[in-house]
Amino acid sequence: MSQHSSWLNETASATAEGGHVRTEDGGLSTALASPLAPHCTGLSPSQLLAAAFASCLHHAAVEAAGEITDEAHTVQVRAEAKLGRDDDGRYRADVRASISSAGLTRQQLADLVEHADRLWPFSTGDTSRHHLTVALTENGRR
Repeated sequence: MSQHSSWLNETASATAEGGHVRTEDGGLSTALASPLAPHCTGLSPSQLLAAAFASCLHHAAVEAAGEITDEAHTVQVRAEAKLGRDDDGRYRADVRASISSAGLTRQQLADLVEHADRLWPFSTGDTSRHHLTVALTENGRR
């Protein structure tokens, strides 16, 4: 990985083996379920992908919110992830995320969503392998 001056100091690593995944620090340790083996119990790749996207976008949204207003508020990100296959057998991801925040006007929330979407590392014009949608949510509704 590049050592660019703007990279965060944290490097994370995780290992998946034998139906289990664990982060190096042990903060996450769970059984894995496979979509190819429905009898397995544990977290599926779609669940892990949704959690990773929600976490990453949440951090970007909190940063964006700090630039929009000084008022105390809560940012919530909900992500849904679905995996599928192309005709050639390659996996594709469809991730939809919504951002909500108490204490912001509709315009501030729209600005927050736009800013957060620019900040997080998954916003790209390349949709050949994934489709991402980020929207604002007001009172739990898109």
